[in-house]
Amino acid sequence: MESGDFPRLVYLGLLLAVIAGYFLLANRRQLGKVAQQAAIWGLIFLGAIAVAGLWDDIRRSARPAEAVIRGDSIEVPAAADGHFYLMAEVNGVTVRFVVDTGATDIVLTQRDAARAGLDPEGLNYFGTAMTANGRVATAPVRLDTLALGGVSDANVPAVVNGGELDTSLLGMSYLGRHEVTFSRDRMILRR
Repeated sequence: MESGDFPRLVYLGLLLAVIAGYFLLANRRQLGKVAQQAAIWGLIFLGAIAVAGLWDDIRRSARPAEAVIRGDSIEVPAAADGHFYLMAEVNGVTVRFVVDTGATDIVLTQRDAARAGLDPEGLNYFGTAMTANGRVATAPVRLDTLALGGVSDANVPAVVNGGELDTSLLGMSYLGRHEVTFSRDRMILRR
């Protein structure tokens, strides 16, 4: 606290005491009603402070981040959870990917692999990958097409995760085909 803050704090405290004292004396016959109204206004005030403090989080949650294509670049805003998500077409089917710079490969969930025309049950899971949750089996596959932002690649190597995975991962094998720039809350892919 700076030296000039303490006198201001004392002044504001005294001002608040005088105003509260006036209302209590003026309404001494209806103290219950005054206390109820004061509590309501206090809650409204605290609610307004909470909304103001959380406004950026509320705005991001209400309007999910969407990638914007501008010429040869794709601008991806950070989602509310801090990750970058992209929608890409795998073998003509739209798949939601989380950008994972820690992943070497493009990793499909079994559900997304099945949607893209691959047979997760019939694949050979002889590869392994180290994840934050430990070792997991993987099956190497080739994607007929992978399209992102108007650019389509053919015969793209990927793997299907043999374990539990919520969202498919867009790893460095694909990101390496782009110039990737990160700013404060945005990722830009350029090809």
